[in-house]
Amino acid sequence: MIRSLIRLSLPVVALLLAGPVRGAESAGEKAGNTMERKANTEEKAANAEKVKGARLEEQGKAEEKAGKKKDNKREEAAGKARKKKGEAVSKAGDAKMDEAKQMENSGNDAEKSGVKAKKAAEKAK
Repeated sequence: MIRSLIRLSLPVVALLLAGPVRGAESAGEKAGNTMERKANTEEKAANAEKVKGARLEEQGKAEEKAGKKKDNKREEAAGKARKKKGEAVSKAGDAKMDEAKQMENSGNDAEKSGVKAKKAAEKAK
């Protein structure tokens, strides 16, 4: 019984020991993955900002319409201001999104160069 346990456990132990060696990342790959993760986080924040801007814009339009309907100049002006602020927030979100996409592309490039360097080092061995 002990012999059969040893026979069964040896391949498992070998796989556990070989796993980290096979999955080791080069510095370039690590940096690329880190940049990609950060870019994904930035993208989520930019999307949230765009949604917030769109919501402000809608509220501003509604407020402006209500002000015109009631012939209330203050409400109309407040609606225009809110709509303008919403447009600005939405544009800022678009800019952040572009920045995040550029960061993600840089991360992909760094990861690719890390993989190439790793393959070159393996070939040299």
